[in-house]
Formats: sequence, C-alpha cells, structure tokens
Amino acid sequence: MFNLRTRDQIRRVETGKSTSNTTNGNGSTSQFGFSSMDGERQPLLGHQATTTLHAEPGFWRHLLFSAKSSPGTNSPNPFVRWPAQVWNVTKITLFSSWINLLLVFVPLGIVAGELKWGAPWVFTLNFFAIIPLAAVLSFATEEIAGRLGETLGGLVNATFGNAVELIVSIVALRAGEIEVVQSSMIGSILSNLLLVLGMCFFLGGIYNMRGQDGHGHEQSFSTATAQTTCSLMTLASASMILPAALYGVLSQAEEDNKQASILVLSRGTSIILLFLYCLYLYFALRTHQKLFEPEVSQVSDSDTGEEEHEPLLGPWAAALVLVVTTLVISVCADHMVDSIDALVATGKISKTFIGLILIPIVGNAAEHVTACVVAIKDKMDLAMGVAIGSSIQIALLVTPALVMLGWAIGQPMTLHFETFETVAFALSVLVVTYTVQDGKSNYLEGAMLLGLYIIIALAFWVSPTGALGKV
Repeated sequence: MFNLRTRDQIRRVETGKSTSNTTNGNGSTSQFGFSSMDGERQPLLGHQATTTLHAEPGFWRHLLFSAKSSPGTNSPNPFVRWPAQVWNVTKITLFSSWINLLLVFVPLGIVAGELKWGAPWVFTLNFFAIIPLAAVLSFATEEIAGRLGETLGGLVNATFGNAVELIVSIVALRAGEIEVVQSSMIGSILSNLLLVLGMCFFLGGIYNMRGQDGHGHEQSFSTATAQTTCSLMTLASASMILPAALYGVLSQAEEDNKQASILVLSRGTSIILLFLYCLYLYFALRTHQKLFEPEVSQVSDSDTGEEEHEPLLGPWAAALVLVVTTLVISVCADHMVDSIDALVATGKISKTFIGLILIPIVGNAAEHVTACVVAIKDKMDLAMGVAIGSSIQIALLVTPALVMLGWAIGQPMTLHFETFETVAFALSVLVVTYTVQDGKSNYLEGAMLLGLYIIIALAFWVSPTGALGKV
C-alpha cells in the first residue's frame, strides 16, 4: 500500500507537468479543472469542454486525439452531451497508458473462451487481455482517489491496488483451484519483492551510476519506511511458516485431524493479519504519516517544475470505468482459469509455475512499468512504495481475505503453502531485508534480486505438477 500522495507523485513523474489550460479547436483557451466547476453544475467528466460540434479548424483532431477533452461534453442538448461525455470518458481511458494497445486481445480472449478454442489459445489470449485491463483499473482507481482526499484515497488505493490478483484468485478459488490461488499469492509477493524491486534498483542504478563528482553514486530512500515494511513482511513470512511447521509436528495425527487443525490456525491467523493491516493503514495514513513521505529533495515541485495533477475524470465516470473494467476482467479471468487444467494436462507447464510466475505478471504489469520509470528518475521512495507496498497488500490483506472467503464458500483455503514455496518466500524476505536496511541501492543489488527471482522461477519451471508436496 502506498498512500495518495505517492500516487499523485508517480502520476506527475509519468506525465510531466500537469496542464491546466487546453486550447480548443478555434484557438481559444478553455479551463479544465475541478476547482473551476460549481458543485451543482459539475458534468460527468469533472471539467468543461466546448459546447458546439461545428467543424471548426482542428475539430476532428480535438474529437479523436485530445487526451484531455472532447467537443460537446457541455452542450445543452442532451442528445449531444451524453454521447460526447461517454466518448470522452472512453478516449481519456484509452489514452491513459501505452499498455492499452493490448486491449485488442480482450475481444479475442472472450471469443476464444466462448467458442472453446484450444486451451493454449484461450489461456494466452486472456492472459494478454488482462494486462491492459489491469492498467485501466489502476487508472480509474487513481482518478477516484484523487477526489476523495488523502485518507479515503489511501483506503481506495489499498482496496483496489491489487484488484486483478484478487479477481483472478476469487475465480480460481470458486473453481476449487486452491493450488493456483496459493501459488499466485506467493508469486505476487515474490514478483514485487524481487522482480520489481530488482528492476528498480538495477535500472535506477544504471541511469544514475555517477554522482556530480563523477564517482559511483548510490540512490537513497527512507530507512524508516524500509524497516517498517520489511518487519511486516517478516511477520507475513512467519504466518506462512507456522502452519507448515505445525503440520509437520502433527505426524501422529490422522490426516483429517491435521487438516482441521491447519484450517483453524489459518483462519485465526488471517483475522489477526487483517487487523494488523488495518492498524498499519491507520499508522501510515494518520498517526505516523510523515514516516512514509518521500524525501523533500526527491519530490519537491520547485525542483522538478511539476504542478499538482488534477484528475481528468469525474467521480461517477471513474466509478463507471472501474465497474465495467472489473466485470470484463472477471470474464477474462474465468476463461483463463477454466483453461488451466487442460493446459497443464499437455505436460508442458505446471500449475505452480502458472500461479507463481505467469498470473502475477498479469496483475502487476502496469505497476512494474511505473516503478521502473520513477526509479530511473531517481525517486526511489516512490519506487519502494510500489514494490514493497504492494507486497504488504498481498500478504496482509488479499491472502487472509481469500482464506476467509474460502471459509464462507466452503473451500479449504489455508495458509499452509507448499514447502518449497514457503522456503522461497522466507529466503526472499530475508534477502530483501538485508538489501534495503541501509536505505541505499545500486545496480549490483538490483542484479542480485533479479538473479534470485530467476533462480526461483527456474526451480518451479522444472518441477512437474504435483511433485511439490506439503509436509
């Protein structure tokens, strides 16, 4: 979890200076911003636009390619205004990220699933379809959070920050694919801790290798944030080690009794983890907020020449995008999960590798790019907020929530993971803790984290389905 201020800073880093004035087709300048709107007359989009649809010079360019507004969104004619507003919401959403080019896979993936194409085709097409949908979901979440203030915005980000992984996992849990759910949870944490953080350290270290004096330069970030988040990750690691240890100790008990004991332990532990996550939110957003603020030297607007980002979508428009995108992700995830058994039956890939490596890539693709961009710009506090913050969400919020959901729907989801997954997770947390505890990073540390991730991925790639047991 990273708070609203971090989201705003990341958006400003990605987009550059926020534009408050936009030129319309006839050469005049219109003001776009929420501060200029009267609350009673605020349109769906939250900003003003031209009120006519005359084909003045530049009209079609404004209509088709402007990423800020569209003509007609403020027209008094409802038959002009509402289609224009729907088109504008669609256009702004499509132009929010270059990853949205992959949206072409969405209809292909749905068609492949409905027509029962081969399992490799169904899985692959829906795999690539969910990547841009995750980026759209992240964009809509940021737009809503930008209007709610810091505390509520932070809670929205915490809820929807890993929504794709949650949706895919819920679909898999309902289908009884508990092995896939558990692997995807561990995989999401490892992906953020090792792959994303490693890429941030590596790329940031390469691009900022030399200081002003010409000597080797290390990037820095807040040690207080790193220590707090690593302590929480160590707690999450312990919560997964203890069920495995208890299962091994209960060697004399019958299998059913052992499973019942693990279920009780997992559900009780999940309640405690959810409480600790809520306490962490209160700690980070209210009582000790300054500990989680990036260093002033890294994000000062006077140094970067950047202005505060204003949301492009109004709250209702962003909420509509959020709901529609969530529904489409659910459809694509359903088709992708249904194809897993047939794909595994081919013998070319294991369930564990799908959950541990492939599914996390789907959900975290947009945030991976974001973290690397801000790391290259020497804003490591923001990059750390993306990587480790998302890991905390998965470990303390999403995974316990899935255990409780499994309890509610009759699926025996527990915190007893495969032994090798648990060991890999614990070792990864240990390595990351040693890497970040000094508050500095360089490309060598990034290469180390990437190397460990590749080793773990290779180990799961060569492990056949069902070969990794729970002891």
